[in-house]
Amino acid sequence: MGLLKITARDATTGPVLEVSGDLDYRNATQLREHVTATVLRPDQRLVLDLSGLEFCDSSGISALIAAHHHATTLGANVALAAVPAPTLRILRLIGLDAIIPLHPDSDTAALA
Repeated sequence: MGLLKITARDATTGPVLEVSGDLDYRNATQLREHVTATVLRPDQRLVLDLSGLEFCDSSGISALIAAHHHATTLGANVALAAVPAPTLRILRLIGLDAIIPLHPDSDTAALA
C-alpha cells in the first residue's frame, strides 16, 4: 500500500483538496487532520478531488464521512470529484452518494 498525498488549492466556491495514493487505515487520519485544518466558511464547498486515489478502505470511507460532518457543522458542504470506479461502487452500495454529491471532476464540483 502506498502513501497518501493531499494538495490544497482554492476555487471560487471554497477549498479543493486533491487526494492521491491510498486512503486506508494507516493514513485516513491524515485526511481528517487536513480537512479540520482547512479554513472553511459557511456556505462554502469543500471539494475532495479523488482522481489520484488508488485505494480506499473502510477507514477512508469513514474519513470522507467525517469530512462531510465537519463541513456541515460549519454551515458548509462537501462534494466528491472524480471518484475512481471501485470507490464509487462502494459509495453507491452504502448510500453515501445520496448524502455527498458526486461530480465527474473538481471544476464541475466547485461550480455545482
